[in-house]
Amino acid sequence: MIQAGIVGGAGYTAGELIRILMYHPQVNIDFIYSTSNAGNPVSKVHQDLIGSTDLQFTDTINADVDVLFLCLGHGNSTAFLENNSFSDATKIIDLSNDFRLEADANFNGMEFVYGLPELNKEAIINAKYLANPGCFATAIQLALLPLASDGKFKDDVHINAVTGATGAGTSLSATTHFTWRDNNFSYYKPFTHQHLGEINQSVKQLQSDFNSEIIFMPNRGDFSRGIFATAYTKYEGTLEDAKTLFKSFYKDAKFTVVSDEDIHLKQVVNTNKCILHLHKHNDKLLVTSVIDNLLKGASGQAVQNMNLMFGFEETEGVQLKATYF
Repeated sequence: MIQAGIVGGAGYTAGELIRILMYHPQVNIDFIYSTSNAGNPVSKVHQDLIGSTDLQFTDTINADVDVLFLCLGHGNSTAFLENNSFSDATKIIDLSNDFRLEADANFNGMEFVYGLPELNKEAIINAKYLANPGCFATAIQLALLPLASDGKFKDDVHINAVTGATGAGTSLSATTHFTWRDNNFSYYKPFTHQHLGEINQSVKQLQSDFNSEIIFMPNRGDFSRGIFATAYTKYEGTLEDAKTLFKSFYKDAKFTVVSDEDIHLKQVVNTNKCILHLHKHNDKLLVTSVIDNLLKGASGQAVQNMNLMFGFEETEGVQLKATYF
């Protein structure tokens, strides 16, 4: 079994990561680092784990773990790695946006691979340092990459996506309080969301001549978890052409599915799946993409990447059933 360390252990993504790794047959959790909770039982913070573990948070690290997961806020992974050193054999999976862009991928001699398995599987298998994709970025890229792979983007791409409250993390803000979020809907960071950088980067990786605009409107929904994204653009082929393209592109993908029926969030919540659906209207192709923002959008995909990096079965530990009802 490999030994895993988790840094930033009190947040939502860490909680889901602990839940998955506790039952992963190839992994033992060596430490869960949280300076604000050191000495406290993990189940005091992650109360869904009461009765399931006697692990405690710690403010010390083991520099010799086989794999380190960084579940820190954006910008904090860089600071943590500047102040803490790990064994040359330790593989690092970062869940922040610190190393996702090519301009940031090399950090103190560590070369981070962008960890979207449906795009970079071979590079992930050989990676030592990995930048896990963002949640919006995962849902949106999986909706766009088959079209980019076939050079189909000739016009702007319009995206509207809604995320649940867990996407904002555990820290309270004016827009995360129940009284504000409940029975409410709003947009934020219109046209400027930070995940646009990695989305554009991946599209251009597959379609180098892409020079149109990806116009992204992120929204807050009044539900806890999940992302429902719709993307549309001009498309010259038929709906059947598009379905053939998408199903061929994802024929070997373990968690990405193209559905012929309309889709909804309950099909993916609590799973590592992305489900896609296509619709054609006149000259526009609409692609709908649904994921769980904490799993396929974060911790589930991180474990999927860990499996690839260590030669385990890609689906090990993340074959999870949706909480459908």
